[in-house]
Amino acid sequence: MKPTLVLASSSPYRRELLARLQIPFEVISPEVDETPLPNEAPQDTALRLAQLKARAVAEKFPDALIIGSDQVALLHGRQLGKPHTFENAKRQLLAASGQAVVFHTALCLLNSRSGNMQACVVPITVRFRVLNVEQIERYLEKEQPYNCAGSAKSEGLGIALIERFEGDDPNALVGLPLIALVGMLNNEGVAVP
Repeated sequence: MKPTLVLASSSPYRRELLARLQIPFEVISPEVDETPLPNEAPQDTALRLAQLKARAVAEKFPDALIIGSDQVALLHGRQLGKPHTFENAKRQLLAASGQAVVFHTALCLLNSRSGNMQACVVPITVRFRVLNVEQIERYLEKEQPYNCAGSAKSEGLGIALIERFEGDDPNALVGLPLIALVGMLNNEGVAVP
């Protein structure tokens, strides 16, 4: 009997990405505190939270493969979280204008039956175009990316704000590194496709 696949996330973007693999899965919000620890490196924050999310739902699914993921964006040594408001998003995008932002996306696959945990961090660097206030405000009014780290949805209109990106998996920018996930699932005996 195959274990259940569970996405420990409240993100609709991660849900959409996982659906691309055409494997049945369940979704549950992990309800964890996502506050970074003092002096914690961004990639360490992302990895800790991805693992914490997977562990948080393991009790409810004792025979499952649980996917945890988290993303931390970094600009000039400062973490960019989810802006939640128009003004915060505007500030983030003004700061990112013409700059490179590194998105550290952590992935964890926990086999709750065996306790085996695979985890990695997939960085992707995004170079933003030089943006003016009017462009940013128009974008924010149209897309309202207030629940996205860095305030831009590359899978939507936010792609117009991006000059280029560098990394191993473009899905990592959206929030779930599918290339790494397929490898982890294969290690657990789940064939994709």
